[in-house]
Order: sequence, then structure tokens, then C-alpha cells
Amino acid sequence: MVDVPYLLRGVKNIPTESSMLISSSKYLNNAKLREWVAMILLRRNGDDFPPQAEMYEIVGILSDLQDKPHIEELFRLERQKNPRLDAWFEEGFMSNFNADEFRKFPEGTLGEIFYRKVLKNAFELEIYRLPKPKTQLEFFNYRSAQTHDFEHVITGGNLDYMGELVPYWCRITNLFKHLSPELAGEVSVMQLLGSLRYTVRTMLHYPEVWPTCQSNIERGMKVGHESGPIFMNKYEDALHLPLEDARRMLGVVGAIDVDTSAPSEIWAERITAMAAE
Repeated sequence: MVDVPYLLRGVKNIPTESSMLISSSKYLNNAKLREWVAMILLRRNGDDFPPQAEMYEIVGILSDLQDKPHIEELFRLERQKNPRLDAWFEEGFMSNFNADEFRKFPEGTLGEIFYRKVLKNAFELEIYRLPKPKTQLEFFNYRSAQTHDFEHVITGGNLDYMGELVPYWCRITNLFKHLSPELAGEVSVMQLLGSLRYTVRTMLHYPEVWPTCQSNIERGMKVGHESGPIFMNKYEDALHLPLEDARRMLGVVGAIDVDTSAPSEIWAERITAMAAE
């Protein structure tokens, strides 16, 4: 009897005539995604290729991998049992604000905070531009791009690298609370892969930042679990309200504002941990 190590028991060698890597996972089969995942998990940070640039490539990779007709069917079935989601799609609201319009909001309001934290720091209203949507998935992605930075402000995720973890994990948790698991999984892949940049790289290269990383994940999950369907919020209706009033109006619960700028600068290798103390 062959002595098989405990952790290797049950492994089966499956023969194949393929000369290429092949598996039951469409994600593993994609060479571009394998390279992207390896890069974002293992690299250190550097100004030659900022973390936000990593997301540009993954948008196209995931779009090519998605079974779009299947996702459309999942949305159709979900709408039959979720009147609020159905109404959201029926309205099909898309913002047409321009940056200058945010100058008018009084200090302390959602609109003014968004202007001060996002627009005055040269961030754009949409993190990546998409064509006008023609399908349910395209509308979902289009609106998600429009609201991502609003979700930073409303969930308490600072506009910095570690702050990204709060809206990421808020949205993942929130989608699984308000949608069926299969649909939530299909539309959460971007957030999951995007968040790996901050979790794995932090542990490997910047362990002094890990407590902030973990705390932000926990804070995001808490807001996502306790809040209404954040992904359907029309933030444009709450811009005139003080932040806490806007949160109440939008059904956002448990958000705490935390300054994570110093840990983010360490993570980006712009300052040392000693300098941050």
C-alpha cells in the first residue's frame, strides 16, 4: 500500500491530450487573468505603475469572461421576486451632473464633502467610462461606475488606498444580502479581485498596515450587512443633506468615518512606518 500524505489523499491525476493548460475554471484557463492575479498579489507598490492602473486591464478581462446571456437571465428572474430591483431597472436613472454643479452645496453636506474629497483632488465623476447601457448588466455596471466614489463617502471609506476596502467589502456583503447568491456572485467578481490588491500585498509586504486593512474590511462588511440595497441608491437626491442625514435617507447604517491616509502612504511606499508615527 502506498503511503500517501494526508493532505494529498483524494488527489486524482486526470489525463488529457491537450497541449495547453486546461481546467474546469474559466478563470484559471484565462492566461491574461492568471498573469494579472499573479502581478497584483505578489508585486510591491511603485510610482511607475500605480494601483488604480491595475483595474483598467481587469475590466476588459472580466467582460470577456462573463456569460452575459446567463447574467441577463439571472437579473430577469431576480426582478420577478424583487420589486425594488425591478423598479430600479425600470427607472434606469443615470446621473448627468458635471463637476462644477457640486460647488453650490453648503459645507458638511454630502454634495460638498463629495466635491471636497473627490473632485477637488482631481478624481473624475466616473472611475471608468462605459458606453450608454443597452442591457441590464450594462446598466448595473454603468451605475456602479457612477456611484463608486459616492459609496466611499457614504460608507466611511477614505479616498485613499486602504479606504478602498470599505466600499469594496460593503458592496460585496450588501449584494449577497439583497440578491440571490448566484447573481450576487456574478456581479461581485470585480470587487473581490480588486480587494485582493490590498489584502494580499499588505500581508506580504506591508504587515504594519495590516490592522488598518483588516479594520476597513470589517467596517465595510458591517455597513453592507446592516444597510439597505446600497447599490440602488440615488445619491443625487441626497446631495443637499448633511452627511448623517443623507445616510439615514439612503438607508446606510453603521458607517464610521476614519482617516486612513497615513497607513495608505506607507502602503504606497511614500513614507515609512517610522515617519508616520
